[in-house]
This record gives sequence, C-alpha cells and structure tokens, in this order.
Amino acid sequence: MENTLHFVFGIFGNAFALFLFLAPLITFKRIVKKRSTEQFSGIPYVMTLLNCLLSCWYGLPFVSPNNLLVSTINGTGAAIESVYVLIFLIFAPKKEKGKILGLLSIVLAVFATVVFVSLFALHGNARKLFCGIAATVFSIIMYGSPLTIIRLVIKTKSVEFMPFFLSLFVFLCGTSWFVFGLLGKDPFVAIPNGFGCGLGAVQLILYAIYRDNKGQNKGSLEMEKTNSKSHQEKPSNSLHSQDEQV
Repeated sequence: MENTLHFVFGIFGNAFALFLFLAPLITFKRIVKKRSTEQFSGIPYVMTLLNCLLSCWYGLPFVSPNNLLVSTINGTGAAIESVYVLIFLIFAPKKEKGKILGLLSIVLAVFATVVFVSLFALHGNARKLFCGIAATVFSIIMYGSPLTIIRLVIKTKSVEFMPFFLSLFVFLCGTSWFVFGLLGKDPFVAIPNGFGCGLGAVQLILYAIYRDNKGQNKGSLEMEKTNSKSHQEKPSNSLHSQDEQV
C-alpha cells in the first residue's frame, strides 16, 4: 500500500511540476509582446534551471535508485527553463542581462562540478549523499528565489508581478513531492519540497490579501522612484559644482 501511495504521489508531483514549469508561459507571452522584462525577475528561472539539472542527476538510477520519476520531470523542466532564460536574456535591459548571464555561468559551473565529482570521485552511498545534499541546498535556494517578488508585493501592495498560477503550482508541487519524499523515506526530496510547500502557502496568502490591488500602485511606485531620483540628483550636482570651484 505504501509503495502504491509513493508511486501515486510521484505521478501527482510530476503533473504539478509540469504545470509549475509551464505556468510562466503567461508571463513570457507578456514579455515577448511588450519586448521588455519590466519588473519581472530572471533569478527564479535561472535557479529553477539549476535545481532541475541537479534533481535530474540525483534521480538517475546509478545515483539514487527508485527515483526515476524525479529524474524524468526535472529533465523536462531543465529544457523548459532553458527556453525561459534565453527569452529573458533577449528582452532584459543591459544591466539585468549582465547579472543573469553571470548567474547562469555560476549555475552551469556548479552543475558541472557536481557531475564531475560524483562520477569520478565518489561511489555508492557517498555519491547519493553528495548529490542529494547539492540538490537539497539548491532546491531550497530555488524555492526561496521568489522572496524578492514577495518583498515587492508587500511594498507595493500589488500582486501584478506575482502570477497566481505560479504561486499555486509552487504550493501543489512542493506538497506532492514533500509527501513523496516522506513515503520514500528520502530526506533529500522531502526537506526542500517541505520548504517549497510553506513558501507557496505564503505566496497564496499574500495573493488573497492583495488580489484586488492588482496594478493599482504601479503609478505611485514609479512616482516614488522618480522623486527619489530627483532628490538624489540635486545634491550630486551641488557637490559637482563645489568640486569645480575647488
């Protein structure tokens, strides 16, 4: 019975994970249409790519037996996230593009290091432990990457840049894989997805609180930024003129 439940929650986890990976399509349709990434952050997509790569590697039979469902869905997720990152890089402003390229380079270097070490330096349980810890750490970082958007939601009291379906499927996906990990007695699956379940719940709560304010505070936020910029420019001009006199 336990093995059946384990398999069923793995199937649920795959389904919800696929919806989670596809949920940003709405966001990227908007980005392509406006030819701008606006205030959307590219960090979650890069971190999700790393998580998918590491989790896919961890789920392979020669690393972690009985976790092939983990490997298949994360391999699919890695392909989807790669497309998202590419689109984001095309339409992001120069400064943001440089930041995302730098992060992407680090992500690929980390994955390559984990693969190299696990293949040539470790075997058996040591390999599983090393890959499991790496996958757990970066899964938690992936689930934590939307914290910047949560901060923006609280600051603006608007959910415009926190898509509902993305938050919903973070919660459902995290919950399914959390139960899957518990049933399979695999802490490397249960721990990060338990964190994701909790963070997804926080996002849904914020959405429930601010759902009626969608986009209403965008103008006031831009005005605040403009005023702040103008106040910063005046002192700098004054200092510049003093430097010239000296």
